[in-house]
Amino acid sequence: MRIDIITLFPEMFESPLNHSILKRAQDEGIVSIALANIRDFTTDKYHKVDDRPYGGGAGMVLMPVPLFDCFEHVEKLAPTRGRVIMLTPQGEPFRQAKAQELAREERLILIAGRYEGFDERIRIGLNAEQISIGDYVLNGGELAAMVVIDAVVRLLPGALGHEESAQDESFAEGLLEYPHYTRPEVFRGMRVPEILLSGDHAKIAAWRRRQSLERTKAWRPDLLPKDPPTDTRS
Repeated sequence: MRIDIITLFPEMFESPLNHSILKRAQDEGIVSIALANIRDFTTDKYHKVDDRPYGGGAGMVLMPVPLFDCFEHVEKLAPTRGRVIMLTPQGEPFRQAKAQELAREERLILIAGRYEGFDERIRIGLNAEQISIGDYVLNGGELAAMVVIDAVVRLLPGALGHEESAQDESFAEGLLEYPHYTRPEVFRGMRVPEILLSGDHAKIAAWRRRQSLERTKAWRPDLLPKDPPTDTRS
């Protein structure tokens, strides 16, 4: 997969992209990530990328000209146009199903906004879809782009090093994940559930399923359908 990021602050991505799973995935050729600075495509000496909104109002709006010029340059860097995504509070809520969908793409072009938002002609002219990581407002789309990248890259084959890891996590099947335990067997009076020490993999799987259902019902009932799944395994 190739991911291009269009942003005013490419330096914000340096640390997240150069550690842990994201770095290893790049080193191993699982994903290629490239950054493009919108300011590099301005033509005035001040590198102006925003202006006051028509009709008045607070804040500044990202201008279409430098962003379109930047996008058209980036688009030519690879043969596949890919999915064009704007990170904005107005977008579709980002969920695990969307991460799984995007992980099947050959290329993503992520556009991180700033200031009061995008000139509407950017969305229309680029035929871009919009994604939001939550019902709150950030200073810009860079952090949202990092969230999308992290969620998508870890789903790519080979990125985690253990193919079952991504399948067993929260939201992978629409439920919260079951609780985990490791050594020591007893810590400050708290004991690992006996079922996990039994070696009976069928019973362990059934226990984990029940725990997922119980946690989801207690903590995130909004995730459950009207007729929530049940587990009859013993």
